[in-house]
Amino acid sequence: MRDYRAAFHAAHFAMAVVDRDGFVVSGNDALATLLGTPAGELPGQVAADLVDLASDARTWHAYREVLRGRQAKLRCTRRLKHSDGHALWAQITVSPVPGTATVLLALADVSARRELQAQLRHLQMYDAVTRLPNRTLFFERLTSALESASYDDGGTGRIGLCYLDLDGFKAVNDTLGHRIGDRLLAEAAARLTQCADQVAYDRWKHGHAAPLVARLGGDEFALLVEDSTGTEQLADLAESVLKTLQEPFDLAGQRLSVSASIGVVERRAAGTTATHLMQAADTTLYWAKADGKARWTLFDPERNAHRMTRQALSSTLRPAVERGEFALEYQPLVGLEDGGVRGVEALVRWHHPQFGTLTPNRFITLAEEDGSIVQLGRWVLRTACAQARRWQLEHPDVPPVFVSVNVAVRQVWDSDLVADVASILAETGLAPELLQLELTESAVMGSAGRPLQALQSLADMGVRIAIDDFGTGYSNLAYLSRLPVSVLKLDGSFVRGFQYEDGSAHANPADATIVEAMVQLAHRLGLTVTAECVETALQADRLRSIGCDTGQGWHYSRAVPPERISALLRGDGPA
Repeated sequence: MRDYRAAFHAAHFAMAVVDRDGFVVSGNDALATLLGTPAGELPGQVAADLVDLASDARTWHAYREVLRGRQAKLRCTRRLKHSDGHALWAQITVSPVPGTATVLLALADVSARRELQAQLRHLQMYDAVTRLPNRTLFFERLTSALESASYDDGGTGRIGLCYLDLDGFKAVNDTLGHRIGDRLLAEAAARLTQCADQVAYDRWKHGHAAPLVARLGGDEFALLVEDSTGTEQLADLAESVLKTLQEPFDLAGQRLSVSASIGVVERRAAGTTATHLMQAADTTLYWAKADGKARWTLFDPERNAHRMTRQALSSTLRPAVERGEFALEYQPLVGLEDGGVRGVEALVRWHHPQFGTLTPNRFITLAEEDGSIVQLGRWVLRTACAQARRWQLEHPDVPPVFVSVNVAVRQVWDSDLVADVASILAETGLAPELLQLELTESAVMGSAGRPLQALQSLADMGVRIAIDDFGTGYSNLAYLSRLPVSVLKLDGSFVRGFQYEDGSAHANPADATIVEAMVQLAHRLGLTVTAECVETALQADRLRSIGCDTGQGWHYSRAVPPERISALLRGDGPA
């Protein structure tokens, strides 16, 4: 027994023998050193107080069960305080001593291990450049906040998020290097933290935490507001962030000015997931950038629904052409001198099974983006030419009308438009001079290389080339002489300026002056002029007086099915 006691006291492992009532019988020198308590003062002390076993109910119950012989062992980790004031972490094991009415209390100092674990967690959870919580810790906090907000009756039950990135940060990295870029990120992080603290002072001083500021990667940051009080609170925070980031940064002799785009989301936590919240924030950040950057934008459910509809349309465009969901309507192009129909513009409609009849502004851009405009454009061209030829055969006593078809610039680049036109004209039997192709001003004015060659080949074939919405883009009139263009279609914004208040006074004389100048120049270049959006007889009279050739608009007719054009050609009255 003496040998065991000698080993007990000489051991480097901190130990104490405790009786069944929980009092220390004896403690070794290692324990005394670990706790900073003289070994002679250990006997008689309450072991649970000595190593903090009574601080939580579960551990205290398990400890008492070991003392009573009802549990074989207890193991736990406790933060203890040394007598000199410093803290340490100890792993504690309590187990019965066989053949005795005592238990052995053993302690192992795990402070170094705990510190290493804390350092590793910090590396895993915090960004090295900005020292802010990183993406992992942000999502951990966000998930926790959503769970607690959904069940905590003491809070608002709401959550808010400002999701932002720095406008033009890539240019800073590319021109000044990553070292300056990292310093900019660190300075921006410091400002965001300060901004969050300042905004939080009035709103969170009653027990609520300040917003969590995190770097999610690259130049993306997030400010998470738990227990938010509404969109106004988030708007104030976003406005404050914009202002603080717009102040110039002084970095290693470089004075930089940056701005930020911010997506703002605020909603009830119940029914919201971290994934859905971040999707909404990401969408709203995209809106802020698309709207011009250097601004904050609030999540709009209606706008998001439109975006979702846009995605749904995009995914079904190509199959819709094959399923025959598209149809053409035609709007007359009327001679201003005699009111006779000179031609028609073919306008495509999508009879969508879910969203109803859609006009081109809902899907043409999508078709251009995904390339389906080539397939759709070819169908429109073939259908319009066939219809024009059908009218010609049905009404042989009427001068044939030409058909005007809109062409996207991508059709010129991604397909052999010249070959398509030649093939369709041969297939339908329509004369080339009865086909007019409309391209936007911005597409035509910048034409060079392949597009210009295609336009020239089409013009040589006898096809008319028209510039649509003229006056809204480059308006480089001198360039017109070098293009194979035969028609200018004046943008409707000019015609809408022809407003008459009392039947004689013109609201904006400049519009009429501009239109008159363009018409005169076009005629000198051998071009004809069509005015779009003619809605009143007064507008038509004014256009006729300044020499415009043809008009198009609701004053004459809306876009109508082909049979209504047939009736018009028969002389059965207005379309």
